[in-house]
Amino acid sequence: MAKRILNMTPAEMSNLTKEELISAIAGSEGRVLASETIGITVPLLTDVTNAEFAASMGADMILLNMFDVQNPVIHALPETDKTDVVREVKRLTGRMVGINLEPVDEEAASENAETIWAMSPGRYATVENAVLAQKMGVDMIVLTGNPGNGVSNEAINSSLRAISSEIGDRIVLAAGKMHASGIIGEGGENIITKEDIRLFAEAGADVILMPAPGTVPGITTEYIRELVGYAHSLGRLTITAIGTSQEGADTDTIKRIALECKMTGTDIHHIGDSGYVGMALPENIMAYSTAIRGIRHTYHRMAQSLAR
Repeated sequence: MAKRILNMTPAEMSNLTKEELISAIAGSEGRVLASETIGITVPLLTDVTNAEFAASMGADMILLNMFDVQNPVIHALPETDKTDVVREVKRLTGRMVGINLEPVDEEAASENAETIWAMSPGRYATVENAVLAQKMGVDMIVLTGNPGNGVSNEAINSSLRAISSEIGDRIVLAAGKMHASGIIGEGGENIITKEDIRLFAEAGADVILMPAPGTVPGITTEYIRELVGYAHSLGRLTITAIGTSQEGADTDTIKRIALECKMTGTDIHHIGDSGYVGMALPENIMAYSTAIRGIRHTYHRMAQSLAR
């Protein structure tokens, strides 16, 4: 059995097999923090990547949003061959790295055609892109959607099944939505149901993603706790996500959401990338970490040298 994430060094965290990663997350008993960052926006610290900044505030995993595997761009990253971008992020942060891929339902109208959120070829949840991601050193692929991009649960399930059959034995696959993603009829409690969880599990998901309580209208702690329990009964891990810009709220709100998520029994806690666009407010990453595991583990993660 692998060490739990809490006790891993940067070298250990950035070189895990799929089985080791799943075991290490489960063994941490709800004390793993994933921070979502965007690489194509101007970094908050200009010449330091948002991934490095988020890692320095206590995140265990960096989740790259809007990451195009065919044309990877992360501003402030040292000049690197595109096939080595993820490995360079792992070298600089000493963290596990996941990416989002989006199973866009082509029949759903997108409101983002002329915005920063507009899709690019390497962000679609295709088998080709997933294989590229796995070869680049990505630890986890999250099949989900950005606001307004038209990602349905049916499309997630279809992409998940195809990707799992190709590389499901080599990489952790997560599936679900943290908001409606532009699909009318999949808001509130319809964002994810027990039936969706069952279908995702059957299609090859190792981790089920769902909204954090209090982040989406109608999503209560009791509702998510029931879904987390159901996912666990199917042998799957869960990740509760803040994807509604509340990563930019005050720290008291963040700590409340963190504890509500802890009460659901979730395995991974996710904090989004739009405090300012690019990552959560740095103080909120630290506040979330402190709420779910205390200052000792938080400072330990922040202070540990990348040379270890």
